Parts: sequence; C-alpha cells; structure tokens
Amino acid sequence: MKVTANGTEFDTRLEGPEGAPVVTLSHSLCCDLTAWDELAEDLKSDYRVLRYSLRGHGNSGATPGPYDFKLLADDMAAIQDAYGITKSHVIGLSIGGMIAQEYALTYPDRILSLVISSSLCALPDGAAALWPERIRMVSEQGIAATVEGSMDRWFVPGSLKDRAALDARVRKMILETSIDGYVGCSHAIAGIDLKDRVPAISVPTLVIVGREDMGTPLSSSELIHRQIEGSRLVVVDNAAHQLAMDKPDIFNAEVRKHLAEAA
Repeated sequence: MKVTANGTEFDTRLEGPEGAPVVTLSHSLCCDLTAWDELAEDLKSDYRVLRYSLRGHGNSGATPGPYDFKLLADDMAAIQDAYGITKSHVIGLSIGGMIAQEYALTYPDRILSLVISSSLCALPDGAAALWPERIRMVSEQGIAATVEGSMDRWFVPGSLKDRAALDARVRKMILETSIDGYVGCSHAIAGIDLKDRVPAISVPTLVIVGREDMGTPLSSSELIHRQIEGSRLVVVDNAAHQLAMDKPDIFNAEVRKHLAEAA
C-alpha cells in the first residue's frame, strides 16, 4: 500500500494480526521491502509486521539528496503515524540499522527494542574515500555500475551458486534503485556520526553480523555492541552482509529469540 509520509510517497506493507506487537523493518541500500520476505513470513503469525521501501528505493518516491539520518528516521516515524502505530520493535539492516539507531535516539518513547544487523555507528578506518567515489560512479554511469561490486560484498563466494532465484531477486532490487535514492542515502552513510550518541540507547538491543561482512565489518558491530550497554552480539559464520536473505533460518531464529526476551 502506498502512503504519503514526510512529504514523499512510500511503498509499504503491513501484515499480521491486529493488536499484536508491531515490528518495523528497514532494509539496506539498493534493496526494497521485499528484502524482508523471509523474516516477514516468519513473524507475521505472531507480530504486526510493517515494512517499507526507503525513499528512492523500489516503488517509493525519490527526492533529490543529500539525505541525512534525521530525515530517514523521520520517514520511518511518519510511515508509522500513517498507520496509527505509536510503539514498535525496530529491525534494520545496513543503512536500515543506521536509521534504526537514529530512530531510537530521536524517538525513544516509541521504540520497544532494536535489532541492528550488518551496520555501522561510525565509518570504519579507510572507508571515508569510498562513498564520494561510489556517488561519482553512479552519477556518471548509472546504478548498473554497482551490481557486481554489491553482489561480491553482500554474499560469500559460492553462496549463490545453487540459488538462482535469490541471485536474480537481489540483482533486480539493485537495478530498480533510483540514482537519487542511491546518492541521497550514500551521503547519509558518508556522514554517519552516531558513535558518541548510541550509548543513550537503553532498549533491549541485538547486534548481528556476518563474520565475512566486508561492507560493515565485524569490528563495526563490535563497536556498536560496546557502545550500547546490555546489548547482545551474534556473529554468523560463513556469511557476509545480507543476512536476512542469505541466512534466513539463523537470522529469523535470533530475531525471534530477541523479541521474546524483549517482551
């Protein structure tokens, strides 16, 4: 369902029993709400699952950038407002996890618990130069120029060999991302500066990461874990960036465990 929120039209989906606890899902750069198909299918019997495509991604409207995390967190809150949702667990992967951190800090009275997957609270050493280069490349060559590099970072070698449907699904999501959405969100990531603020997060928090994640390395999740008192860190072996799609059985089980404990 399309909803207008924070000045933009968003593609959204709300599933699950009315009155159940709400779980809001925020995906990675160059994906859309279908990146959560496996988790949403698992949770919707017991939870009210709200997912949406970020601005400039999938079938959501695009606006010129640059974006920042305050804007992207306000998007999430405004989408919830459109559905009358005032409290929610929040699960974010990659930039979605960065948005989730900002949301928890900006709207502490609305968040029940937090899952931060494959994410950052500060740029890793040496990463500052990557984002201007990626912005330049997409602005000049289009989004197709990102496909192979993204696939290489998102999945460990050989993990898609017998999974043609998943391979095609992920490539399709990348190619359907708008240049405005990619560039706008890339500016937000390039300017991420949450390290000194995230210790204020006090809700139950799960930090989960693939051991072979190159884009948001294990050290970045360890930093988030250290900064959020009482958080739980889970490291998934033989996995890279896109945990929810690549390792759904493990990811979904850890999310369910976290939600049960948070309740």
